[in-house]
Parts: sequence; structure tokens; C-alpha cells
Amino acid sequence: MSFNLSERNDTIIALATPQGVGAIAVIRLSGPDAIKVTNSVFHGKNLENQPSHTIHFGTIRDGDRIIDEVLVSIFIAPKSFTKENVVEISTHGSSYIINQVLKLFIRKGIRPAKPGEFTQRAFLHGQFDLAQAEAVSDLIHADSETSHQAALNQMRGGFSSEIQELRTQLIHFASMIELELDFTEEDVEFASRADLRRLVERLLRVVEELIMSFDLGNVIKNGVPTVIAGKPNAGKSTLLNALLNEEKAIVSEIAGTTRDLIEDEINLGGVIFRFIDTAGLRETTDVIEAIGVSRTQEKMKTASLILYLFDLSDTDLVEINRDINKLENLGVPFLKVANKTDKAKPNIINELKSMHPDTIFISAGKKENLEDLKARVLELVNLDKFRTGNTIVTNVRHYDSLVKTRESLLDILTGLDNQVTNDFVAMDIRRSLYYLGEITGEITTDDLLANIFSKFCIGK
Repeated sequence: MSFNLSERNDTIIALATPQGVGAIAVIRLSGPDAIKVTNSVFHGKNLENQPSHTIHFGTIRDGDRIIDEVLVSIFIAPKSFTKENVVEISTHGSSYIINQVLKLFIRKGIRPAKPGEFTQRAFLHGQFDLAQAEAVSDLIHADSETSHQAALNQMRGGFSSEIQELRTQLIHFASMIELELDFTEEDVEFASRADLRRLVERLLRVVEELIMSFDLGNVIKNGVPTVIAGKPNAGKSTLLNALLNEEKAIVSEIAGTTRDLIEDEINLGGVIFRFIDTAGLRETTDVIEAIGVSRTQEKMKTASLILYLFDLSDTDLVEINRDINKLENLGVPFLKVANKTDKAKPNIINELKSMHPDTIFISAGKKENLEDLKARVLELVNLDKFRTGNTIVTNVRHYDSLVKTRESLLDILTGLDNQVTNDFVAMDIRRSLYYLGEITGEITTDDLLANIFSKFCIGK
């Protein structure tokens, strides 16, 4: 998908509400002829004589045939989302009515919108920058409190303003260095190298902090992959079912029942966790079960968190300690979860508490102490930084540009250390500005825009 210059002056139309039958549907138009063409099929007030931000009742007609009774909202440029003339037609939610209205406007010369084209026009007309435009899509797809708040912060310009400030400071020094290139014979210094170094070091600290925030941002946006692991019959599937409050996984007394990965999402404290039930870890001659065990081991290596279950009714402390040592060597954060407290061997709970005081004791079957388990799981996701309003990077494109910015800033410092000539320092500064500009859209290409906005839903 691409957006050419001629299409940017078209008037476009799309369904702005989800497909399917509902009480109401909203059809959106944007472009120079939006109000004029709507007025030609609308019977009610003359829309071309009405003020902006008003709503009008009437009918949409195809000749003498009434298609539907509607409410028409008009927004006159530049006071609209796209900064163009915008019309939103609220019809009844019948798919037949929607299709009839769309076909009528297309016959009148209005072009069907491409995915994300409304937001793309808003960006091109300066309504917001590229990072804010991307946040619109994130806001639509937000499925938790934290992902919603992160998208809202970005859409309202928190991330953009921080990047803009960095760029503005660097542009000043870039202009001074460029000016020096015109006076090489006079050996004039317009930009203090000591001040430039201090600025670059300060920028590096900010960029590093933004880069480091991506791990948290990725968790907020995509969820925390959390593996439930342990020996066969430790109660992994029972725990998943208890957390979900539904029979997602098959539970059986037969060891090795779970042979593949079973996954579902749970919202804990506004954070999405992707809990993954796995095959029991043991040596087996069963070919299918062995594949499941191998997948479990691979999944554990890539997880953000492991809940490792011990069966208190069928495990001794020697085996527990051996498994804990293996987990520590894996290098992935994990919680020690002692299950089946209602069937525990005498004294094992006290001994385990003494040796491993951070162990969580539960009975998945009886749903006992699950709230403590959820609280401990949440503790491992550091949301303090997010809750204090600090900027969080959630977009992999932004992360990539920040990493490249860091490399360019480090090259500036290396150049200053080696006393390279001004043209090389200027080149490294320009690269830093380029990568920062990629984030907010000061530096962009049609291919980049097409790739970003093609991921939006049609009508947004």
C-alpha cells in the first residue's frame, strides 16, 4: 500500500465502527468535498450553510429512495481530526444500510479510504507528529490499563516532547559546527567543544534511559510471557485453570497428560500476563511427550517469568533443591511455588520455609493462596517508573531509532576524543539528528508512512 500525492487531495470514505450488525454505525468522510457531496444526498438542513461541530437529523436518499434516517455531524477545516472537512454519518447498524450508503457515495466520486488514511492525513496536516499518530493505533488496540495509559501518554505528546527537546539542543550545535566549516581558514570556534561534550553526554543519559524503558514498554504493550513449569502432576494445568477461572487445560491423575503448550491471557493489576501451561519435565520414552518436554525447555529459556511448581505430596527436599539450582543456572526470573499444601508430607512445609523463605505455598485444586501468588507475580513487573509518569518506549521502531541515535552520539564523543576535523563531527551530529527525526516524522519517506499506516484499521 502507498499514498501518492494526487490521492492526498481526494475525498475519502470508510466505515469508522466495527464490521457487523449493531445498533448504530458511523461512516466517516474527509476531504474538500465531504460536506458538499453529503449535502447532495442528505434531506434536511442545507449542510453547506451550517457551522462546524454541529449535528443534523435527516435522511440519506438515493434519488427518491430513502436509504435511512441519519444524524450527520460536520466538522469544517481546519477544526477537525484530519484538519480537512469531515463528515460523520450515524446510520442504523444494518450491513445492508451501510453498504448502500457507501456505494452511493462511491458513485458520487468519493474514494474508499485505505487503512489508516484518516490518521495519515492528520499527520501530514500537522495535527500531531508520527510518534503520536502511531499511538492512535496503540490506543485502539489497548487491552489493559497500563497499555491504555502508555498509548494515551504518547498520543498526548509526552514521548514526542522529550525527543523534540533533544533534537532542538543538538540542532543548535550542528548549526554552529556547520558555520565553522565556512570559516576554516580563520580558525574560528563558534561551538565550544567542552559544551558540546556535556550536551552529548546529557543526551546519551536520556537516550539510554529511553532504551532501557523498552523492556517495560514491551511488557505493557504485548503482555508478560509467563511459563508454568514443573514435574508431571505438579498441578500446572490445575493452576492455569484456577487462574483463568475456567477449564482451559485437561486435568488428569495420569502423568504426562499435557503434551503441548496451552496459553491464555490474564489481566493482573492492569498488566496482561500470557500464562503458558507446559508439559511436565521428566525423562520419557514416549516420542510425543518427549517433544512436549523439549518445547517446555525452550519456552522456559525465552520466558520473562517462570512459575515453577513443586508437588508437596510427592517431592522431597533434595529434589526441590536440585530443581532450584537448575532454575538459577537458567538465568530467567522465577518464583518457587509449592503446590498441594492440603496433601503435603509432614514437616515438609516448615523445612521448605526454613530453607527457601521466598517460596509461595498454594493449593491450586482448592484455589487457596492464589491472591498471594498473583501479588508476587506483579511485584516482579516493575511498574513504579511507569506510574510516576516517566516516558516509556513501547514501539520497536522507536527503539531501533534510539539505538542508532546512541551509536551516533558515541561516535561524536569518539571524534572529540580523537580531535577529528569539524566535517566528521558535523556528519555524526547530522546522523544523530536524522535518527531522532525518524521517530517523530521530521525525517520520513513514503515507504515508511505506508508501512506504519497500513497496520491501522480502515476508518481510522
